[in-house]
Amino acid sequence: MASNSREVAVRSGVDPAEEPSVDWGWHARFPKGMKIAAGLVGISLLLMLIGHPVSWTEFSYMAVPAVACFAGVVFLLMRSRHSWRR
Repeated sequence: MASNSREVAVRSGVDPAEEPSVDWGWHARFPKGMKIAAGLVGISLLLMLIGHPVSWTEFSYMAVPAVACFAGVVFLLMRSRHSWRR
């Protein structure tokens, strides 16, 4: 068992000299959360199109980011399947 937080941080693979935030909190990523959030944002943007879009500008400001969110989710899914290629 570590006697202080510095030993725990170094053992977890994160050096406190490179990442100062490791001293005061949890330091990691949310791989599943990012995919879920991007999917929900894309769906909500497409759901906002239901009704009567006033112009093509309104359509493009909702459809293009929605497609970008879905493309990002597909990219992350493909990258996680082939993680050995990093």
